[in-house]
Amino acid sequence: MKTIWSETKARFSHRLATHLRVEPFRLRNQTPMVSFTFDDIPKSAATTGARILEDRDAHGTFYVSGGLVGTTSPHWAVADAEDLVALHRNGHEIGCHTFSHKRACDLDAQSMAEEIELNREYFRTLDATIATGNFAYPFGYGTFVRKRQLKTEFTSCRSIVPGVNSGTVDLQFLRALPLIDRRIDRDGIERAFDDAQINNGWLIFYSHDVASRPSPYGCSPALMNHALEVASRRQIPVLNMAEALQCAGA
Repeated sequence: MKTIWSETKARFSHRLATHLRVEPFRLRNQTPMVSFTFDDIPKSAATTGARILEDRDAHGTFYVSGGLVGTTSPHWAVADAEDLVALHRNGHEIGCHTFSHKRACDLDAQSMAEEIELNREYFRTLDATIATGNFAYPFGYGTFVRKRQLKTEFTSCRSIVPGVNSGTVDLQFLRALPLIDRRIDRDGIERAFDDAQINNGWLIFYSHDVASRPSPYGCSPALMNHALEVASRRQIPVLNMAEALQCAGA
């Protein structure tokens, strides 16, 4: 019964986070933009995914839970500390999850603050110049009660609620689309870019591993390359989250 009640509260808090903004923000980007983001940083994302971006002189954002670094999950090996440092030094952005990968909706204010500080302290031990200015909700679960707190710590918080960001948005609950082979195809990618162009929008993709046979949560190099080719063909700049936010005037 306790678990059922806990999940009911989590879903309710997530729904509130989806619909109630902390502070509306008007995007001021001059052109459409696209960002490629990766959660939980599988080693294949930190290596294969990063190289695919670098081959096009682009950078991504990699949301990291420090407590998972160097471990193995049922679906992939997680990047190690050397991978993180290489990403940072190659111009990619290191974003923040919670240190333990606990859902934001399961944390009170003190626990959330501790998770953020643990993550940042871990990154400082790797390279003091790593600055984590952007957050993504672990497991995609937002929480209305933590949004105001997160606003004091991060410029943005990315969700996995589908959509292209345009006009007035909630920076503490940015929408994103899955770059996941099982959830989007080439036509879906084209439609997403259509939306971004029509509405001068900011398209954010999220994924996990990048492999020829990806997990249910990842993408193949072919799908990722296709998305980048569409961006190039339409002359839409590929920016990491920090770069895109700067272009949007945040």
